[in-house]
Amino acid sequence: MQINPAIIKKQFEKSFDTYNLNASVQKIMAQKMISKLCKIRTNYDNILELGAGTGLLTEEIKKNLKFQKFYANDLIAKSESYIKKIIPDIVFYCGNAKRIKPAQKMDLIISNAMFQWFKNLDEISKIYRNTLNKDGILAFSSFSPKNYKEIREVTGISLEYKTLEEIYNIFSSDYNILYNEEFENILKFNSPLEILAHMKNTGVNCLSNNSWTFKDVKEFCEKYKNIYPENTLTYSSIIFICRKK
Repeated sequence: MQINPAIIKKQFEKSFDTYNLNASVQKIMAQKMISKLCKIRTNYDNILELGAGTGLLTEEIKKNLKFQKFYANDLIAKSESYIKKIIPDIVFYCGNAKRIKPAQKMDLIISNAMFQWFKNLDEISKIYRNTLNKDGILAFSSFSPKNYKEIREVTGISLEYKTLEEIYNIFSSDYNILYNEEFENILKFNSPLEILAHMKNTGVNCLSNNSWTFKDVKEFCEKYKNIYPENTLTYSSIIFICRKK
């Protein structure tokens, strides 16, 4: 599918007030990434968080890492107020994460559950390598092609997720890969309607560029229930921690 930044921005902005209560897997990803990162390094001068959103990862950074200056980015302007409640003294960059131009080099660039929205990871690898200090670290989480496999089978709609191996091959040219992992969380719901609500409340209904009619929703629920009677939804997460070569 084609990624439309305007739709992504609109749908995630709508989900801000419901995101933290519904993004249980994204919270697990943030906690796991920080836990692994702490075994490598905990002290940084400058940290840049990309796609900071409502601050799930920011909370983990504040609790577990030491830093002098914190920079945050998000496509949505009101993210700044969420992040400032966690870390008051920040520099906030609103806009597309690959286009921001920090005034300082970073010691850590970190992002949770956002890299799947980037179309060209080869370009991203080089952009952030140039933003890092010598021996700086890039840590990010994303999703594998098995993510939302139920949605893909029922609707045919999916992001063009990259495999762990593909991501490794892209970033290993610019970084030493310190850690990588793929893991699954399978959520269960009471009905396909609850699954749609869950996706809406975490901003992921921006997978589709079209508004659904009542008929579309009815057909989705019937097909989903037929194929997945237990109303499961699979999250397949990937974590990478890399050091600039």
